[in-house]
Formats: sequence, C-alpha cells, structure tokens
Amino acid sequence: MNFIVFDLEATCWRGRPPGDANEVIEIGAYKISALGQVVSIFNKFIKPTVNPKLSKFCKELTNIKQVDVDRSNKFPVVLEQFQDWINIYDEDYLLCSWGDADIRLLRNDCILHDLEHDWLVKNIDVKNQYHEIKGKVKYGGLKKTVEKEGFEFTGLQHRAIADAENLAKVFMRYIDEWMF
Repeated sequence: MNFIVFDLEATCWRGRPPGDANEVIEIGAYKISALGQVVSIFNKFIKPTVNPKLSKFCKELTNIKQVDVDRSNKFPVVLEQFQDWINIYDEDYLLCSWGDADIRLLRNDCILHDLEHDWLVKNIDVKNQYHEIKGKVKYGGLKKTVEKEGFEFTGLQHRAIADAENLAKVFMRYIDEWMF
C-alpha cells in the first residue's frame, strides 16, 4: 500500500468565483510506503482554463505567480502525470488529504474536463480522523496541528507542496492508526 499524502491549491477570490469555478493550480504530494518512508514527491503547477488570470487575492494567499501557471500544462495533462506517478492501475494506493475539500476539487476538475474520477474513491480525510484519534471536537488547522505535534511547519503555508510535506509529518506519526 502506498499512501498519497497530498494538498492542492486552487484559483480563489474574495467572495464567489467568476463562473462558479475554482480550478486546481498546484498539486503537491508525498508517496509514503506502508512502512512510513517517503518513496517520492510530486509537485506541479496547472494552467487554469475557466479563469486563467489569477486574482490578486490568490497570488497573495498562495505566493503562486501568474507566470508559474502560464508556463504550466492544463489539468488533463498534469492529472495524467499525477495518476502515472501514483500508479493508479498497478499499485494499491490511498489518497490522504487534510479535510475533504481537495478530493472535491479534484473531482470537480475531472468533471469540468470530462475525465474519469472513480479513482478518487480511495481516500481518507486525515483531518477528521486525526481529531477522532485525539478526541478533539474542534477542528484545528494544519499549521496548528503540525506545531502541536512538535514539528516545525516548514515551507510556505498555502503552497501545495509545503502543506503536503507538513501533512506527511503528522500522517507518518500516526501511520498505524488511520482507518481505511
């Protein structure tokens, strides 16, 4: 079993998105073996199609520059690269994200681009399970959780690769306790 601990960044605005569409603009992921070892890392930017120009709010929040997404491939190409990296057809895998928003974003982008999304059913909500393990009712953010666990939050918050790296720290600490 490989655990795919991942995070996404998406187009965002203050308020409602134009065209009611948030699109994935970055995928960051760590592939972790059943023994809790990092096997490999995936990080790609994605060029959005519905709203190709990033909002000022989005650039400030994520520190992703317009040129980063402009030079990137569109979602179908990057998704295929991500699926190949996961090895969804030959390997046993489980997608692991902090909350359920990232799975929804991937599913929505698959639907937007008329791509299969049944491979997304193999997932767990690490945030929900973490709080069950800890007996917490109130959900805390990833950064606060990482720090509560005694780790230093590394990288830039709201960057997919940094958030995936930090989530991987928490995930590996409780690797034997996740329910799937």
